[in-house]
Amino acid sequence: MFHPRRTLRALLLPLAAGLALTALPAQTAQAASTLTNGGFETDGTGAATPSGWSEYGSTGASYVEAGGHGGSYRLSHYASTAYKVETYQYLSGLTNGTYKLTAWVRSGGGQNSAYLALKNCGSTEQRTDLPVSSSGWIRIVVPVRVTNNQCTISIYSDANAGNWINVDDLTFASGTSGTTIKGSDVSSLAKSEALGGGYKTASGTSGDALAILKSAGQNYARLKVWVDPADGYNNKARVLAMAKRVKAQGMKLLVDFHYSDTWADPGAQAKPAAWAGHSYSQLKTDVYNHTYDVLNALKAQGTTADMVQVGNEINGGMLWSEGSTSNWTQLAGLLNSGYNAVKAVNSGTTVALHLAKGGDLGGTRWWFDSAVANGVKFDVIGLSYYGYWHGTLYDFQTTLDDAATRYGKPVYVAETAYPFRLDSDDSHENIIDLSSELVSGYPATTAGQTRWMNDIASIVEAVPNGRGLGIFYWESTWTAVTGNGWDPTDPSSGNGWENQALFGYDDRALPAMAWFSHR
Repeated sequence: MFHPRRTLRALLLPLAAGLALTALPAQTAQAASTLTNGGFETDGTGAATPSGWSEYGSTGASYVEAGGHGGSYRLSHYASTAYKVETYQYLSGLTNGTYKLTAWVRSGGGQNSAYLALKNCGSTEQRTDLPVSSSGWIRIVVPVRVTNNQCTISIYSDANAGNWINVDDLTFASGTSGTTIKGSDVSSLAKSEALGGGYKTASGTSGDALAILKSAGQNYARLKVWVDPADGYNNKARVLAMAKRVKAQGMKLLVDFHYSDTWADPGAQAKPAAWAGHSYSQLKTDVYNHTYDVLNALKAQGTTADMVQVGNEINGGMLWSEGSTSNWTQLAGLLNSGYNAVKAVNSGTTVALHLAKGGDLGGTRWWFDSAVANGVKFDVIGLSYYGYWHGTLYDFQTTLDDAATRYGKPVYVAETAYPFRLDSDDSHENIIDLSSELVSGYPATTAGQTRWMNDIASIVEAVPNGRGLGIFYWESTWTAVTGNGWDPTDPSSGNGWENQALFGYDDRALPAMAWFSHR
């Protein structure tokens, strides 16, 4: 038998979100099976409660105003004093199944929390925080499984004085979302351990860093390969040894070929010493043989690579000068040589091309348009995105979405990171060590680092058509250990990155590891 009072009461109690429940808003009784007024266009400026929506808490802080994402109007939360407010809509008569809420949002940041939620749907409540973006609109999604034919869409702010959010163009439809790669680069780990570096759980128990990362939810590890590094680390033998440990944890393996004896990045793509003076034709053979050799050895020991990067941050090409982007025909030949070697070892291994252009729409288009025009073969696109170098979160989303759509390929973040403090744990100056270098709204605290990673994950999750694969954090285990510095030729070199590791200066796992458990 249907008891409307009891049902309403059961529905409304979870809505309170810690707020005082005063009266049952009239709109609740008129619940629809489809989202009403998702663009906030029905009422025009000044509507205290938008048509189809209800409010709880500091209701004066929730209102409609001009300046929409799509149409003329938007929902805003704002007050000159601290406030907690929820703008929500209850849907009933839903067919059970998977649904996805999509919305366009902006936020000035600073709130205790600001999120979209799907709750009271019969399954676990799902939330997505609003990334801090004060000018460009960001698209976020929230997936949920409806099991009781109903769901409540909630827009919630627990804010300090002057904090604001804008929300617009919400849609609620069948579908789902999530990310499959929750990874980190652990290339520094073996050398750290050999030099006495230690790792602990959040509670202070010493343990294997890989096991600690795995227990936090990491499911993929990235290892760089150098041809003949001065200190021997990250050569073939070291990568083989670490791959065994990665696979023993049940993680997948991404092998990142630098095709160099040291760091390859947008500013440096030096040939390995063993290949110096080789002709372009010989370099193609070098790339093939080196790639095949490492990957075949991994396969032979039962640790086949799941994904391979042919080159690292190859904005300007690789194996300079023969493989420079000033000669695309030759660069294409080198990249395809790597691709062919990967597939010869294992046709199921995914081949990625990796640029450090996470917020550079024009540069990413130019590069991949050139690659496609020159017949370069690849399966997925990897982009480095560091917010202090590569543009805003809006730029990042625009570039990532465009790459996925324009080339019809899955995309992932090959590298990102954020500091949890600014001071150094060794005598070497940190690369990011000034508050002026930070991204607005993301302080250099453990909470700021966690928020950054969750918001990056939300943007990857929202890539259209499910093409957002996930993220690799760089570099989770690179803590300050004497001898494990930047320069493989100089044991006295320091680490400029320990304030962006996922282990603190006390070697304990940091709260930001929680992002590994993102949907």
